Amino acid sequence: MSRLASVFANLPQGHKAFIPFITAGDSGLDNTYELMLTLVANGANVIELGVPFSDPMADGPMIAKSHERAVAAGVSLRDVLALVKKFRAVDNTTAVVLMGYLNPIEVYAAHSNAEKSGYQAFATDASASGVDGVLVVDMPPEEAHDLKQSLDATGVDFIFLVAPTTTDARIEFLATIASGFVYFVSLKGVTGAGHLDIDVVKNNLSRIRQYINLPVGVGFGIKDAKTAKAISENADAVIVGSSLVAFVEQYADDKAKMLESVGNLANEISCAIK
Repeated sequence: MSRLASVFANLPQGHKAFIPFITAGDSGLDNTYELMLTLVANGANVIELGVPFSDPMADGPMIAKSHERAVAAGVSLRDVLALVKKFRAVDNTTAVVLMGYLNPIEVYAAHSNAEKSGYQAFATDASASGVDGVLVVDMPPEEAHDLKQSLDATGVDFIFLVAPTTTDARIEFLATIASGFVYFVSLKGVTGAGHLDIDVVKNNLSRIRQYINLPVGVGFGIKDAKTAKAISENADAVIVGSSLVAFVEQYADDKAKMLESVGNLANEISCAIK
C-alpha cells in the first residue's frame, strides 16, 4: 500500500484528510522544512509542496507571488527533492505531493546525469527522496502516458485535477490513469479566488464518484475552518493553500510569528474536519 493510500485508509471513522499547500523555498528552504514540521504537528495528513515556476498560470496572486519569491531565490526542483529527503529523515508517515508545472520536470529530465531517459530520472529521484505523488497542473491527461509510466514504475502516484467544467467523458478517462486521490477544483478560475457554493461542490463530487473510485480532495477557495468543515461533509480531503501562504509572505522576516500563524490556522482547520 502506498503512503497516500495508507493515509486515507487509516483516517479515524468520520475524519477527513487535511492537505495544506505551501510553496517550497518561499522564505527559504530551511523555513519550508520547519513549516512542514509545524503543519504535521497541527494535523496535516498530506503536504502539498509547490514546485517553484516562473509562470504559474493556474495560481492566483498570493501563490503566484510565492513562486516568484522562490524562483528569485534560485530554488529548483532538485532543491525540492532534497527538502523532501530531509523531511523523510524525521517523518515517514505524512504523505508529500509535489504540485507544479511540467517545465521544471522537463528541465530536470533534460539535465539529469542518470542513464535513465525522459521522465525516468525524475520519477526515480522523486521516489528515492520520499515523494508520494505528483500533480502536474498543465499536463493534459491525454499526453500523460510517458510520465505516468515512469511514475508507476517507481510507485509514485499520479494525481489529476477535475474542474466543474470537466466533462463526464474526461472524468471517465481520468479514472484509468489517476492514482492516490483526485483533486477537485471547487471554483472556476485561479487559486484563492471566488466564493464557494457548497451545493455545487456536493453535486460535482457525486458526479466524480460515479466514475472514479479514489478519494476526492477539494481545493481552491477554502480559507478558514468554517469553510473547511462545510466542504468536509462531502469531500474525503480538504486542501488549503492561499491562506497559509499569506502568512509566509506576511511574516517572512519573523519566523516565529510565521510558524505560529501557520500552525494556528492549520490546527483550526484540522480540528474542524474531524
